[in-house]
Amino acid sequence: MKTKQDFPAINEREPDGLKPDGTPYRVLVVDDSMFVAKQIGQILTSESYEVAATAADGEEGVEKYKELFPNIDLVTMDITMPKMDGITALEHIMNFDKNAKVVMISALGKQDLVKKSLLLGAKNYIVKPLDRKKVLERIAQVLGKTSTA
Repeated sequence: MKTKQDFPAINEREPDGLKPDGTPYRVLVVDDSMFVAKQIGQILTSESYEVAATAADGEEGVEKYKELFPNIDLVTMDITMPKMDGITALEHIMNFDKNAKVVMISALGKQDLVKKSLLLGAKNYIVKPLDRKKVLERIAQVLGKTSTA
């Protein structure tokens, strides 16, 4: 079986998901759509990010964030979810950790909610349907990296 070493990459570069020390950035994915959560997970793991956990609603997202703190680098947060919406969950996370890096995920036409979440401390947003390049660019930007994907 051939290994990675048998195929030298033309564009050899470090994946965006690795910190300078070589360990992966840990991401908490909060989305009530299993499909979207899986899609985000696949996009992130393709660049060596580690999906530390997923949550199906804002309430669970806040609990998981507190559980994993401080070993979580970024949260992707859907805005519209049952039990607790993403904006309320964002407020809880920001109250718990004012340095939290949260990227909101929104359907088209929710600009007012996106604006509100940015005012509450979200670092960026991504609009559905998800575009791999945009997801990676926005996340790399929030983590202070310049995306090469």
